[in-house]
This record gives sequence, structure tokens and C-alpha cells, in this order.
Amino acid sequence: MAPLQAAIVILLQLMLHQAAGRDVLLPLGTLYRVAGFPLSLPCAVTGYEGARTQDFEWFLYREDANGRQMGIVSTRDQGFPYAPYQGRVRSGEVRVERDSGDKARLVVQRLRPEDQGKYECYTPSTDTSYQGNYSASVVVKVIPDTLQISYTRALTGQPLPEGAGLTLTCSAGVQSKEHTHLSIMFGKRGGDTGGGEGGDVSTLREIIALDRVLGVTPGSSQAYRKRYEDGEITLEKRNGAAGVDTYVVRMRAVKPEDSGSYFCEAAQWILDPDGSWQRIAQRTLEIGNLTVQRLAESMTVTSTPSGRVSLQAGSPLTLTCQVSGLPGGGTSGLLVQWLKRGSLPGDAVAAGAGGVEVEVARMGPDGVVSWGDDLSRGTGGALEMVTEGSYALRLFSARPSDSGVYRCAVSVYAGRKNPAPSAPATFSQRSEGVSVNLKTKEVLVSAVAQLPRGPLLKRGSTVTLLCNVTVTTTGPAQVQVLWLRRPIPEPLITKGDPADAAALLPAGPPSAVAALTYEGMAQLFTNGSEVSVDRVSAVTYRLRVHAASLEDQGLYVCRAEVWGQDPHGGWYNTQAKDESPAVTVYLYARAADLLLIPLVIGVSSALFVGIVIISTITCCFMNRLARQRPVK
Repeated sequence: MAPLQAAIVILLQLMLHQAAGRDVLLPLGTLYRVAGFPLSLPCAVTGYEGARTQDFEWFLYREDANGRQMGIVSTRDQGFPYAPYQGRVRSGEVRVERDSGDKARLVVQRLRPEDQGKYECYTPSTDTSYQGNYSASVVVKVIPDTLQISYTRALTGQPLPEGAGLTLTCSAGVQSKEHTHLSIMFGKRGGDTGGGEGGDVSTLREIIALDRVLGVTPGSSQAYRKRYEDGEITLEKRNGAAGVDTYVVRMRAVKPEDSGSYFCEAAQWILDPDGSWQRIAQRTLEIGNLTVQRLAESMTVTSTPSGRVSLQAGSPLTLTCQVSGLPGGGTSGLLVQWLKRGSLPGDAVAAGAGGVEVEVARMGPDGVVSWGDDLSRGTGGALEMVTEGSYALRLFSARPSDSGVYRCAVSVYAGRKNPAPSAPATFSQRSEGVSVNLKTKEVLVSAVAQLPRGPLLKRGSTVTLLCNVTVTTTGPAQVQVLWLRRPIPEPLITKGDPADAAALLPAGPPSAVAALTYEGMAQLFTNGSEVSVDRVSAVTYRLRVHAASLEDQGLYVCRAEVWGQDPHGGWYNTQAKDESPAVTVYLYARAADLLLIPLVIGVSSALFVGIVIISTITCCFMNRLARQRPVK
């Protein structure tokens, strides 16, 4: 039954096909096309018999020829064209292009006003019987070319630094009696392979466009889409006079890959009767060539003064960082840092050797200044922008610790005025080092720690240590004393000979006990121990450990640092210091502690013997009582 149904369906299809016959299709008209631009008329044939490759012949009925038929071109007869079209057909300006065996299109490369009229597509019969229609026609109106395009400013060809802003302008308009739309596209050729002159079509890139319905669309490449979404590329339309408007493209920060030849393309569109949009005219205007110079090639960072700077401690220090070759317009953010390596004057520091490089101060892209580890510099210095591209680090009163090699580091965020904190810089560069040497007056210092004579030190008593400091210098000076403690080596404790502990270098770093600053402020570092520090005389400093315990015994030293006064009244560390020889503090047990040991042992022994006797007597008594109980 199923094969019979299939045969009936096929038979009905053949009958319907034969009833319909051949059908030739052309676009719905009337069509409007622009003189000087191409015309493409697709023609398709269906319902035919015979070979799959059909022939096509085109005729034109000119409006000025009183409806007379004129042969244009044929797929089967080279002598088909009439005289007005013979030369155009031979040159290929007028031709037939096949889309498939039963689809072909008439192409007129450059329309002329006399090409206006009714076009007929005819398909010679290959059928066994004449059924259906063998031709179709459509009216084509040729309208004048009124598309205008120009630019107000062309690219000069001068290199543009990376990160600079770029503005492209293009004016376009159309004056047509028909209802047409205009689209604008900005594009670039070349540049991706290092070129900048001319450019190859294979590297053509669409940057941004305004389509026929006034919608802004970025280029198809991911890079341009991302830059458009980030607001780095914008397109603006400005209404002009006489129907000619101006279109402005702004690129916030150009990149090296933006090098190339730029152009502007204007297209005129019309909505055909079948509902499809057709581009009927197009013009391209070359704006010019652009070469983007990398920041690595244009940017320079220098610091002044150069070489070596020597000055007295307390004198003001000014270092200037000069940045040149940056993109103009203020569209890029800058991070300016002053870095320092080393802190001691000398040849090693001057040569840039040794030490860890630290940040002294920085000025962020937002203009906020922050200081490095030495936060006190915030009140004793400044980092400021003197002029565009010039940044000065000022230390109002330089200290000996300010000696070292200074460098200015500049990071550029091209096209990003206020970048995110984690955003990478486009390019960074450092200046040559400036060696700063602070001259200080000669200072000699010696420290001697001692344990005053007295009874043996016992646990629970107060331990007193003295530090005698001698300073030889000119001008005002203050001393800062730090007390340190190291544990007594274990072998000496077990031998019971702590007197030689100071002669043996203990293992491990010392622990800070207390300090008396040059300003007279006490600092206590111990946990659990009760200590105090004070100044007994002009040269003597005292440490007292109250109610000393076993944890307080050890090897004690005092470390003295000399601070000088600069001409402005500020105090600075002269870097002169000395550490005393170690003093051994050993704590003996008290008499009460010694008596307590046998007392505790005696009491414990008596308790043990008593418990044993009571247990024995109780056990024996219970056993005897059990034997005497009568048996029932």
C-alpha cells in the first residue's frame, strides 16, 4: 500500500509542475539606482524541462525609444548585443554572471542615464510544450549621483606618540528626490605588519561605523570592539548645512598597531519594493597615513642634578625628575616614584652597589602623594609637580640616613587618566642614578656596661645594670641607649661557672629588654618582667629588673647611638654607635628556697611511711578476724 501512495504523490507533483510550467523571476520594481555605480539584476527560472543549465537573454525598453526593444547581452549568442551595447559588452562593463545553472544576473558596471528603462529577462525554451512564462521585466530608474564626501582635516603624516589622542573627521551628505539613507564607515589599511605607507587590502580593518539606521557599530575585530566598549573609540554626528553632516571619530589613546592608512567610506542606501536594503552608491576618501611612535622610542626620563651630590647633614635636598616624549592632551596617567638604594655614604653606595632599593615617595596618576616606610618624611619633605613633565622631590632637612643612590621611575598609563590600582602600565622607564652623600661631623662613641658591686644576686631581688657612654663630637648631641639580653650558654650553667659566660659567644639573636630614646622616652619590650630605665647622670644610663626570675638571667649589653642636631633644630641619627661588652647576670637561689627542699622531702617521706603502716595493719587485722568467725 505504501509504494502505491508514494507513486500517487509523485504523479500529482508532476501534474502540478506541468500545469504551472516555466516561471521567470526578477526583483519587484520599480528599482532606483545611481548613475555611475553598478546595477545588478538577478534572474531565476523554475519549472523548466531539459538541461539544468538554462540560457538567458536581456533586453532593454528605453523610455526615450518609444518602447523599442534593444538587445543587451545573451549567454548563447555573442552577436546578440545591439550597437549601443556592443563595446560595453566586449569590455566587460556589461556582462552576465551565473550564480547557478538556472540563475544568472545582469551586471552593468557603471550605469548611464540612458540605461534607464524596462529590463526584460528572457529564457529560451527547452520544454516539450509551451507552458508558463518565459520572461519577466522590471523598471529601473537611473537617478543622479549626489553623494558628497570630504574631510576638514587630513593626517599630516607626522609620527604620533603612543597614548596620544587621535581625531578623524569626515563630512558626507546626499541630496536625492528619492528617500535614501546614508551610512559612514571609518577604516584602516596596513599597519599590522609594520607598514604605514599605503597599506594592503588584505590588512583592511573596519574601525567604527554609523549604519543606515543611525546605529553605531564597532569594527568586527575583537580589539576594536573592546576599545569601543571601554569608551576608547567614539563616533559623533554633527548636523551641517545643505544636508552635509560631519562625522567625528575620536581615539582616546593610539597604540602602535594603529599605524596605517586611514579612510572614510560613505554609502547611499535605498529600500527596494521587496523589503531589502540595497547599497546604490559608495565613495571612499583617503584621510592620510598615521605612524605611531612607541613610548620606548620617544619617552626619556632624566634626573637633576646628575652624578654625585654632597651636602652637610641638615641641608635641604632637591632632586628633579624630567619626563619628555609623552603624548599631549593630558589623556594618560603617570605614576612618578623616587627610589633609593643604600643608606650609608661611601664609594660602594656611589657606585650603586649594595643595599636594598626602597621607595622614598610616589605621586599617583590621581596626584596623591604617599611616602615609603619612613612616614615621618611626610612632614619633612614634599613631592610636587613643578611644571608639565617636571617632578621635584624635596627633603627640607636631609639626614645621614638619606644618603644613597636615587632614581626616578615613571610609569605611563596610555589613554587612562585614572587607571585601576591593578592595571598594568603601558611603559615604564627609570632615570640614571644620582648619588647623594650627606657629610656629618666626626662623632666618636664608646659604651661600657657594668654590674655594681654588692651582694650576690638572688631570685626575687632587683638587678641593677649601668651603661657609661662617652661621646666626643662638636655641637649638640643626644644618646639613645638600647639594652639587649642573650641567654647564658647551657654548658656554663651546668658547670656552675657563669663568670666565664661573657667570654663564650652565645647562639641565637639577642632580645630587646628596654630602651631610652634620645628624647628621654622609655620603651619596654619584655613580657612578664618588671623593668625600668632612666638616666642617672650625663653619661650614665641605668636598667633595673625588679623581682628578677630565672628568665631574667643572661648576658646583658647596652648599645648606644648618637643623634646630632641640624641647623634647623631637627635631630638626626649620625650613624655613630657602639655596643658594650657583655655583663653576666646569674641569679642564685635564696636560703628559704634551700630550706624548703628538705622540708618538702621529709614531709613526703613521712606521709608515705604512714600510709604503708596503716595499710599493713588494716590488712592483717581483717584476715585474722575472718579466721576467728565461727562456721555454721
